[in-house]
Amino acid sequence: MRLPSARLTSATVRGKGKARRAAKGRGVAAVARAGFIGRGVLYLLVGALALRIAFSDDDGRQADRGGALAELAEKPFGNVLLWLLGCALAGMALWRLSEVFFGQAGPDGDTAGKRALAGGRCLFYSFVAYSILAYATGDKGSGSGSSDRQTQDATAKVLDWPGGKWIVAVAGAGVIVAGLWIAGRALLRKFHDRLRMSEMSRQVRRGTDIVGITGGTTRGVVFAVAGGFAIAAALRHKPGEAKGIDNTLRSFADTAAGPWLLALIAVGLAAFGLFSWMNARWRKL
Repeated sequence: MRLPSARLTSATVRGKGKARRAAKGRGVAAVARAGFIGRGVLYLLVGALALRIAFSDDDGRQADRGGALAELAEKPFGNVLLWLLGCALAGMALWRLSEVFFGQAGPDGDTAGKRALAGGRCLFYSFVAYSILAYATGDKGSGSGSSDRQTQDATAKVLDWPGGKWIVAVAGAGVIVAGLWIAGRALLRKFHDRLRMSEMSRQVRRGTDIVGITGGTTRGVVFAVAGGFAIAAALRHKPGEAKGIDNTLRSFADTAAGPWLLALIAVGLAAFGLFSWMNARWRKL
């Protein structure tokens, strides 16, 4: 005779199994792939805006998420596109949330570190999705605010805290480390572990490597440079030294290489957008 506690344990296990299967099912996979498509759209738009700035067609647009949303809103059926983009990135947040509870694909996907990383990504994409949907409903200050102004305002507030200088410096160092980690993984082709490479043709594998290495490395470099500006703002106690994505990208044009370096970075960001689309098709979920 089976004891009540044994029946309860069995029911709990079955319930967890059903929840895990639901999290790994077609519905969650579909919204995850939609999220990768949405992320790709954002990076392609930011890359296009940065390329426009590189060649002096600067009409005041920001080469960041806000500028991308403003650009998208001006297209035919722009508001519909914004809703689709916001919902797609909400799907990305939902998928990341499922990874928090049920782990990622792969043999080490159940580790605490991977779950914590998924949690951070869930929060990030939730914020992005909310800002886009708020923008689509008419709150133009929500998604289109200048990343530079937001970064400088946040930096100024933190610098006024006790020990704020060190908090900003540590945060900047963390962004640098994250950027180098992103670039390093791209150069080492770690994305092979997350994609169904064996199902690709030779031409598709070659194209995936090109956009994956180029896009991932460029994205990491932009992060690392932004982190460097944050450290400079902390050391000099000048919030204006901190830069969002827009001014970080513009800083590449102020180097000896001039606008050509910014153009190269713009192409790299667009490549990451294409790589996101490759993830939408070939990612292991």
